[in-house]
Amino acid sequence: MLIPVVATAQKAKPKNDSNYDERLLHFGFSMGLNTMDFNVKMNPNDPNNWTAEVVSLKPGINIQIVTDYRPTTYLDVRFLPGVSFGQRNLNFYDENGDLVNDKQQLESSFLEFPLLLKAKGMRLNNSRPYLIGGVNFRYDLAAKKEYDEESDVYIRLRKADLYYEVGAGIDFYLPYFKLTIEAKMSNGLRDVLVHDEPHPYHPEYVNSIESLKSQMWVLSFHFE
Repeated sequence: MLIPVVATAQKAKPKNDSNYDERLLHFGFSMGLNTMDFNVKMNPNDPNNWTAEVVSLKPGINIQIVTDYRPTTYLDVRFLPGVSFGQRNLNFYDENGDLVNDKQQLESSFLEFPLLLKAKGMRLNNSRPYLIGGVNFRYDLAAKKEYDEESDVYIRLRKADLYYEVGAGIDFYLPYFKLTIEAKMSNGLRDVLVHDEPHPYHPEYVNSIESLKSQMWVLSFHFE
């Protein structure tokens, strides 16, 4: 009488697309949301003693093409070229904590070329957790070479930057495709502030900052 009960309890659920992980190469697309930030290091020799920070994070979007290569059972190499759009509002404060001027609204339109390693865990029925990490080269098409005289933005950003990225996610195996939900942190390695030739009328904005490094948080939905 106990044998049928035990056999039923140990029976695994039917797996969707059971041969999916045997494919050496597959493709897909990705859409996601991001928030862009700065790691700001102020100039200790600034006579104005200003501070700067991003006070509110604005949502942006990411669109990518997924190319996944599986060299081993639990490791994938992923290349996800695409674009991302976002905005950062940088506020400056004087030594008394009062807002100096209007916020510096910095918009970015990145071409990005991430190369990542995906370390997968054991598949449990129709889901599988994983960790991911790698590097991402981004090129900002919205970065300006010259100051816009009609704008109140007094700082400029470099176009190219290299980021390191780490994150985690879960693969969900559905009947006709795989849906992945992934959260990732991306930190820029380069000082992206253009220190040469500060604004002719407002050089204090550039001179008050020693370095400005990008940071991004990304929530992605991959369809493969």
